[in-house]
Amino acid sequence: MREVWGHPITSYTRFGPYGPRSAGSNRQRSGIQPEKSAPAKRIAPGDLVAFNWSEQESISKATEQYAQLLPDNEKTANNKLFTIRSDGKEVGMIWLALKPNNKGFIYDIRIREEYRGRGFGKQAMEDIEKVGREFGIKSMGLHVFAHNPIARSLYEKLGYKETSVVMEKKL
Repeated sequence: MREVWGHPITSYTRFGPYGPRSAGSNRQRSGIQPEKSAPAKRIAPGDLVAFNWSEQESISKATEQYAQLLPDNEKTANNKLFTIRSDGKEVGMIWLALKPNNKGFIYDIRIREEYRGRGFGKQAMEDIEKVGREFGIKSMGLHVFAHNPIARSLYEKLGYKETSVVMEKKL
């Protein structure tokens, strides 16, 4: 059984059903834990295809976007970054932004390739929704590319619905 616990970088603290790991405990920490730095400035290779960007363009655009969204890195107000861990190993990260009108937005969730397909993404999404509720969030949004059917399927299973569709035609 996975132990779920975590706390964001700010002074707010949250512990899951098993509480923090106590001294002498042989239970390993798992779940979402505070991110020590801002997420890596990268764009997935599939996104390069979706936008027809070169690798250099994608790095430049990602750097600009992170500078706008996280001007104070992991200490940026209303942003909660977590490391996803299992048995003391980092398996990914998730980034929640607190928005006006009791809304939240998941800007990023990444699971390391060697840990994909093992339920870490689903568990992190469920955990981040609990954190969101504790902050008073009433609805949570995210963006997923059409060419990412695995992520789309996960989000749909978790109850996320399409709210808009962007279409494009190559000329």
